[in-house]
Amino acid sequence: MQVGPLIAYWRGVRRMSQLALATEADVSPRHVSFIESGRAKPSRDMVILLAGVLDVPLRERNRLLQAAGFASAYRHSELGAPQLAAVQHALDAILTQHMPYPAIVLDRGWNVVTANDGARRLFSLLRGEPVENPNILRAMFHPDGVRPYVVNWELVAESLIQRVHRESVGAVLDDDLRALVAEVLAYPGVPAKWARPDHGASLLPIIPIEFARDGRRFSYFSTVTTLGTPIDVTAQELRIECFFPTDDATRRAAIELASCS
Repeated sequence: MQVGPLIAYWRGVRRMSQLALATEADVSPRHVSFIESGRAKPSRDMVILLAGVLDVPLRERNRLLQAAGFASAYRHSELGAPQLAAVQHALDAILTQHMPYPAIVLDRGWNVVTANDGARRLFSLLRGEPVENPNILRAMFHPDGVRPYVVNWELVAESLIQRVHRESVGAVLDDDLRALVAEVLAYPGVPAKWARPDHGASLLPIIPIEFARDGRRFSYFSTVTTLGTPIDVTAQELRIECFFPTDDATRRAAIELASCS
């Protein structure tokens, strides 16, 4: 696709008129119109400027640049790469300090890329076997995942789908994530109405997730953290989710689970 229609697409996503985009970017509305229609070829700096005003995710900014005939501007590093060493150290510190409670790091597709021992032990307890780096959406929605052990599954699962929309990078579902959402919504027992964004959104200030298996019960709520001012695609797309106990019974159960050999 050419860069003009892509800019027009993101302008539509952000609900901005050509005039509003031009005003924010301090360029003429005519120039924006010509770029979108293909009558003018934007410079590299202009693509970066418009993408910044539109708050386009870094991955998609690279796509805009490539569509305009330029090289990507933003790195896409592996998490273990030397240039992300400081990020890795920060993640390790957060995960370690959160013990004995679960904490995980998710990528853009809701895959667990790393987790602390509290999270690994909880997943292993629920699944009855060691589990490494599951996909959270599949684990929560599939009948053979952790779904049977979530006491308040319907409330949590419906809220989770709404979170997918709210917390997707740039507040937009990409093709891969859209396909994943369609997959999990097609699993047995998933209400069709959940496919509609914001349907039946809970008015509760927090929604705890309650796990139970083999006489053990855990009730957690979670917080989500992102990295500030990232300039790497991978770094921008990471989310750190830390689970906190809602009661003393969960605190004791988490400490007991952490002490198991």
